[in-house]
Amino acid sequence: MNEKFFTLSPEKQARITNAALEVFARNGYKHASTDDIAAKAGISKGLLFYYFRNKQSLYLYLYDYALEQVRGQVLRQKLDGVTDFFELMHIGARAKLELLTRCPYLLEFSIRAFYSRGEAVSDAVQARLNGDLTGSFAQYFSNIDFSKFRPGVDPAQLLRMLTWMTEGYMNEKQRAGVPLRLEDILADYSGWEEMFRKIAYKEEYL
Repeated sequence: MNEKFFTLSPEKQARITNAALEVFARNGYKHASTDDIAAKAGISKGLLFYYFRNKQSLYLYLYDYALEQVRGQVLRQKLDGVTDFFELMHIGARAKLELLTRCPYLLEFSIRAFYSRGEAVSDAVQARLNGDLTGSFAQYFSNIDFSKFRPGVDPAQLLRMLTWMTEGYMNEKQRAGVPLRLEDILADYSGWEEMFRKIAYKEEYL
């Protein structure tokens, strides 16, 4: 992308970003129209491609933007002194879900990106996703007491599984047209969390 984008006013950046999130969220990568994005943003298509050299560049910028929004939401939580893996997971899940339920286009875009397969952008998205999961584990779980885990249990794999389950759950609800309610999602998430705790932790920590 062209760094000139970041010299725009915050309001104009937000207008372009939000327009693109909405169009990609509603249509997916393949069927999203850059004409529609430009029209919603109130700019010409030529100017859109001045800032983002092509559709893929714009999409990957949005992926990075969505990730930073979620990461920032999590980092605003009080995590000092949290040493239990599942307690930290629960705090992080609530923070992410609060953001995503407030920003429906960010949620739908994130879900579509997570399940992107066979599109021009899919390989790049999956490479970013794998790197994000690895990086998040190193960053957010540095204070965790891993001695609670049974031998042979991989906490990083638990993170992936809970992430996949949550994303799949929200995707299923959206496809069924069921409104996403934060407390309902967290109630179901807590059930999965407790199930994994019983599988992963030593008896004395249950």
